[in-house]
Amino acid sequence: MDLNNRDAILRAHLLELLDSGAAHLDFESAVSGLDPSLWGVRPKGLPHSPWELLEHLRICQRDILDFCLSADFARLQWPYDYWPNKATVPDDLAWDRSVASFRTDAQEMRNLIVDPRTDLLRPLAWGTGQSIAREAMLLADHNAYHLGHLVVVRRLLGAWRDA
Repeated sequence: MDLNNRDAILRAHLLELLDSGAAHLDFESAVSGLDPSLWGVRPKGLPHSPWELLEHLRICQRDILDFCLSADFARLQWPYDYWPNKATVPDDLAWDRSVASFRTDAQEMRNLIVDPRTDLLRPLAWGTGQSIAREAMLLADHNAYHLGHLVVVRRLLGAWRDA
């Protein structure tokens, strides 16, 4: 990596952070191999099922991406719009649709970061000082937190094997 090219270094660091490199669990590991019978189960003492966590991750990632892309993004109401309204999966295909949507939006965020036309540090005109770099770090932090939460839920459901 060319240390004189700070822009390229920042882009590489943001991608590593978003891809759950270094100290964070990656999305694929957190969601793969979970028995569908457990998708909508809340472990005793915890407020969310794997489905609720997956949907929350998807919704929040889309919200952050929409904010990054346009002043015309649809504002969501906290907390109602950020969580599914049921612990259980609405139909047999919903889990796979949510996973696919998360992957697509994650790639769109990566594409935004690698695009040389994206000024990572310029405040977004419609924000209050936020930049693409800040939103990428927020997204990585939020995803890491809830992917860890998903692992705890899976452990309590007996559906997690430590590496």
